[in-house]
Amino acid sequence: MHLYAYDAGQCDPKKCTARKLALFGLITSVNVMRKIPYKTIVLVPIADKALSPADREFTNSVTVFDCSWKKIAPFEDALMRMKRKKRALPYLIAANPVNYGKPFILSSAEAFAAALFILGETEQAQSLLEKFNWGDEFMRLNADMLLAYSKAKDSTEVVEMQKRFMEV
Repeated sequence: MHLYAYDAGQCDPKKCTARKLALFGLITSVNVMRKIPYKTIVLVPIADKALSPADREFTNSVTVFDCSWKKIAPFEDALMRMKRKKRALPYLIAANPVNYGKPFILSSAEAFAAALFILGETEQAQSLLEKFNWGDEFMRLNADMLLAYSKAKDSTEVVEMQKRFMEV
């Protein structure tokens, strides 16, 4: 699966997981919104639907909007107007050192790995996470959830599962 990251220029370059993945040639970084491929799934927290295995039929690429979710407000209008399929990731726990243990606040590498796993690309997800010393921890923390989400039939079912996981 092809991977892209829109670089909003908000990350600390030393901690930016998308930049590290780009250096390894595992993703393509873009810094102009119109260069985001048309037939891609854009992962953003403001999307109306959750990512599900059903999205696999639509595309062979995923784009992460690489910015701080606390600073996404200036991009919201442009994102909503963007004629790309937008999806949010379901409830998952961060394992990266900056946000360890926090739900929903994933690094770009974690977002890519989660999306790949949900879309059935588990080997590619593992190879991305191998570049980070906390990659195995991300899989350990989220294994049951990722496996469940990857078996869902659609976004509605993913959201139902998410609710159950959040109650625990």
